Amino acid sequence: MMSRRRPLASTPGDMERATRSSRRVASLAHHLSPPSPSSSSASLVRSPTAAASPSSNDAIATSSNDEDEDPDGVLARASPSSWAISTGGVVVSPEVAEALADGRAVVALESTIVSHGMPYPENLAMAREVEAIVRARGATPATIAIVEGVPRVGLPDADLAKLAELGPRAAKVSRRDIAACVAAKATGATTVSATMLFASRVGVSVFVTGGIGGVHRGGENSMDVSSDLTEIGRTPVAVICAGAKSVLDIPKTLEVLETHGAAVVGYGADDFPAFFTRNSGCRAPTRVDTPAEAAALILAGKRLGLGGTVFGVPIPEEDEAKGGKVEAAIGKALREAEAKNVRGRDVTPFLLRRVRELTKGASLESNIALVKNNARVGSEIALALTELEKQPNR
Repeated sequence: MMSRRRPLASTPGDMERATRSSRRVASLAHHLSPPSPSSSSASLVRSPTAAASPSSNDAIATSSNDEDEDPDGVLARASPSSWAISTGGVVVSPEVAEALADGRAVVALESTIVSHGMPYPENLAMAREVEAIVRARGATPATIAIVEGVPRVGLPDADLAKLAELGPRAAKVSRRDIAACVAAKATGATTVSATMLFASRVGVSVFVTGGIGGVHRGGENSMDVSSDLTEIGRTPVAVICAGAKSVLDIPKTLEVLETHGAAVVGYGADDFPAFFTRNSGCRAPTRVDTPAEAAALILAGKRLGLGGTVFGVPIPEEDEAKGGKVEAAIGKALREAEAKNVRGRDVTPFLLRRVRELTKGASLESNIALVKNNARVGSEIALALTELEKQPNR
């Protein structure tokens, strides 16, 4: 029989809270561990800010011989600010780990929109506001990025600020780039595809972004098609967005999503939105009007083992940029990109920057507004999904 190490706590109440916290986090570590014939890959990782040894306020509790309490023999720290869970090389922040362990709603957020989508310091202000919106709605934000070679789900504010200041100097990481970024111990911002992958790995089902990537205009010749579309087809995460970025070929983007079996849903709208504008002229195959309806659709897909779902949330009418002005700017930016031979991953950041310049900042204001709106909608959907999953016979 294993001996029990008593929690180092100053009061009985502290001891009880420490034990509850340790069991929740150890349970989550067990839940996140991928099956392995030899050992579990889940462990608790010390935060850089944690002290070298436990103090009276840093109670440590281990399980007795009851394997249900700590099936992997994981030491769980009572102070969640000092520890995070690592599973398969992905580190989950204490705040996100606690929320997942408690069965509370978590909303994933991508980081490329911070580094490559907006200028500094507007990008940092936007990122902080979006996280605040998610928390205000009762969910937990989980911004995802690779920091010095470590994939992280949930960033401390210092890392978020560093990423925002790095801007385009940070690597832009899609699924194909993950291993290279990790091996080089580099810092990279995750695109939709990489963010979905990491979110799915740790059990986060709802992801908020601005807009998804897609088929670039002229893609039938260049074959420039975002890996976001492939990822959405195979990874069971709901993507809450304002449609595909309007610099893309939206009809072809929807065709490719259909090819990959990805569900495309208009949220409160019949048309699939076009990022800066509410209507793309392309009808969404499915429509839902409430968080509960969206949650039911997500849960049905999860239970059936299907891929991801794109929820197109139109930008609020009061924040919609003038469609004609934006389209004219996009046309000019596309011609400039062609003349300068801008290709591949550099196309979208170049186009968004030029459109922002040509519209004298109007597109940036609309971009920030739509991301905030998506955060509100995504949080409500995540909360509805969490409640639905708790119901019996679901």
